Amino acid sequence: MASAMAAARAFHEADSGEGSDKARLYSREPGKAIKYHCNFDLYQSPVANWRDTLYLRMAPDPPASNDLPESCRDVLFEYAKQVKNLGDRLFEVLSEALGLEPSYLTDIECNQGQIILSHYYPPCPQPELAIGTSRHSDSGFLTILLQDEIGGLQILHEDRWVDVTPTPAFIVNIGDLMQLISNDKFSSVEHRVVAKNAEPRVSIACFFSTHFHPASTRMYGPIKELLSKENPPLYKETLVRDYIARYYSLGLDGGQKTALTDFRL
Repeated sequence: MASAMAAARAFHEADSGEGSDKARLYSREPGKAIKYHCNFDLYQSPVANWRDTLYLRMAPDPPASNDLPESCRDVLFEYAKQVKNLGDRLFEVLSEALGLEPSYLTDIECNQGQIILSHYYPPCPQPELAIGTSRHSDSGFLTILLQDEIGGLQILHEDRWVDVTPTPAFIVNIGDLMQLISNDKFSSVEHRVVAKNAEPRVSIACFFSTHFHPASTRMYGPIKELLSKENPPLYKETLVRDYIARYYSLGLDGGQKTALTDFRL
């Protein structure tokens, strides 16, 4: 964890001039496995997020080792491997919490896609006019977040924003698709990052989703074993790529989990 944070910080604080890794990797192309950019929804969101991001798609089709910046290559490959193992264990626990076999969620491929985003939030000269990351819930099944000691992450609880105190531990977020397939047994959490940091803030988020399989025809809806006359389905079935397309079309700060609401029966 410490090595990953140090490697991410080293990349973001390195030179960004011509010929640098940042210049080489800068892209807004959705299909690229590795890229460096600012907020992904720059042209949809009502406000730009005050942060830079190194985007790494680590599964199902990992990039070639030489494609990653040398400053963080080995560390982030090892970090991705270890966080994937942790994610698999968490999917087992979540399956059991739903009263299902431990392998249920991995059997339906909730763990097959893995993206790692390394965010860098420089100090903002006018924090009252900016946001680090806009209010949103995560689109996928599960997110494992590592953050430094600077702070700024908040979750929405009972209609008020609550600070998440930095600790040397992982933060795990339920995503929208997990809420959908669990038929509201689990709830995705709305969160944001405020731009009030006096020092640069670094975080590394690992997202588990499956929209990297454009040809996938697997439909996801409320798990049938959880349904009954007293507990009818609350959502319609969807392809993950269709859900993600709706989510991205709204941009961050869609508010109130709008994409998920659109799939509600």
